[in-house]
Amino acid sequence: QVQLVESGGGLVQPGGSLRLSCAASGSLFSTYTMAWYRQAPGKQREWVALITSRDSTNYVESVKGRFTISRDNAKNTVALQMNSLKPEDTAVYRCNTLPPSPSYWGQGTQVTVSS
Repeated sequence: QVQLVESGGGLVQPGGSLRLSCAASGSLFSTYTMAWYRQAPGKQREWVALITSRDSTNYVESVKGRFTISRDNAKNTVALQMNSLKPEDTAVYRCNTLPPSPSYWGQGTQVTVSS
């Protein structure tokens, strides 16, 4: 019943920006800690950013100062503003709770950073 749908990915040059959006179903969205995850080819999925129900945030060290996570509880959305993108940011980005619920994974959105 719960669905998470990611959008906003694309091809961008190094140093560029993208804004990802995660649209969530469910009536308890505002109570969850939400997170963005990414998975590059041949690599394990990693957590990159989280936002709590109190709007506290945290980021993996590699994206600190470049990425900003936010949420709009009225719209049941979570956004990830990505600036100063690097080739190593290339991955499929997905949102989920933290810790993630296996049944909630969506298809994700591809971010490719390349010149």
